[in-house]
Amino acid sequence: MTLNYVRNLVRQRAGIVLDEGKDYLIESRLATVAHEMGLASIEDVIARARTPANTNVESRVVEALTTNETTFFRDMYPFEALRETVIPQLMKARAATRTLRIWSAASSTGQEPYSIAMTLREHFPELKSWRVRILATDLAEGILDRAKLGRYRQIEVNRGLPASLLVKYFTRDGNDWVISPELRAMVDFSAFNLVTDMARYPACDIAFVRNVLIYFDLPTKQAVLRRVREVLAPDGVLFLGGTEGTTLDDVYERVVADKAAFYRPRKSAR
Repeated sequence: MTLNYVRNLVRQRAGIVLDEGKDYLIESRLATVAHEMGLASIEDVIARARTPANTNVESRVVEALTTNETTFFRDMYPFEALRETVIPQLMKARAATRTLRIWSAASSTGQEPYSIAMTLREHFPELKSWRVRILATDLAEGILDRAKLGRYRQIEVNRGLPASLLVKYFTRDGNDWVISPELRAMVDFSAFNLVTDMARYPACDIAFVRNVLIYFDLPTKQAVLRRVREVLAPDGVLFLGGTEGTTLDDVYERVVADKAAFYRPRKSAR
């Protein structure tokens, strides 16, 4: 029964479905929380979370069960499509306003938004004179705190980050690597829940909603994608994870760009 409470809590607060086959994950993650809180067992953690006054413990439980797996330039091909197709097209379309809004909707520890920032700096230096906003959001505030620091271990920079970009945009500090102030200043980080914050989705020209929908049930996926559609510019672009489809063919049109695919709003859906 205690794990049922956790499953229901995580589904309600984060939209993540944890069936009984994931009990091992719940137990291992909450064991870590128990250790951090100085409690004897995961039952003690759950008891604290169920106390109305302990909403912060509820949040710790939800954050512990949120998957934060990410790498720099994850899957590579979306970033190639961003460089070769999406940014050039949007720069032509936004020449008058010189404004570009990019949203990384499940930014985890920051590798995705910083990869976007590096792509812009490396290939589109003219954007330095534009108003470019990269908004990075995640529901886990502890993870966002790490992302804001822009500090990564050697094993993290080894995953997906070319050596040339590492030495250009990072500085060695002990055993870690710290991202340059220039790139750090390009990204705004903010706590945001795709499931519960439906009323305040940010307007954007490009939305990266990658590798997060796979944890949602179908109604939640559809609700998130429809809300993204409402705030995405008419000529904007949506990137999803490699195994994620929109499930909304009447709302989005799939576009193939070499080895990558992205989605544009269908005009008829407005």
